[in-house]
Amino acid sequence: ENNEKQEERLCKSTLELAGACMRADGAVKKRTELENGVSSNEESIDALDKQLVESKFTLAASEAKFDDISRKLATLEADAARGNERAEIAEKKILDIEEELRVVGQNMQTLEVGEEKTMKREEKLQVEIMDLRNKLKASDYMGEQAEMNIQRLNVRIDQTEEDLLSEKMKIKKISDELNQTFEDMINMTC
Repeated sequence: ENNEKQEERLCKSTLELAGACMRADGAVKKRTELENGVSSNEESIDALDKQLVESKFTLAASEAKFDDISRKLATLEADAARGNERAEIAEKKILDIEEELRVVGQNMQTLEVGEEKTMKREEKLQVEIMDLRNKLKASDYMGEQAEMNIQRLNVRIDQTEEDLLSEKMKIKKISDELNQTFEDMINMTC
């Protein structure tokens, strides 16, 4: 009877030991899986950190480009305003000179004295008119060029803003992925 009891205890102990071995094997297996998961998460975090650094660099470069383009745009706008002012002044001078020419023409009909002087003055004024018209054309051309430059800069600014928005969206996505990874890691440890 003692032998039977001892054999029975031995059987129970063997079964308990076998169960403990199976639980230990399961725990080792689970620990290995968790270690692999942590290693994989660390690699993902490293990759995300690199992407974040690159995105920050790209964002800083985009902001610097935007600032530079803004300064250039302000300079071009000021140049265009000055060109328009000069064109208005030149137009006023042309109108004034044309009015003087009209008066000179009337005086030539009524005055025969000083005809030679008047003709020389008219020629001089016509040269000035031509010069002023040429200057006006040049000012108009410069104004058109400035407007085209402004339009090109506006296109570049729009592209830069789109790039900046895209980079911000990438950074937000990376940040969300990092937050999710951290939450997953916290949930795993709990």
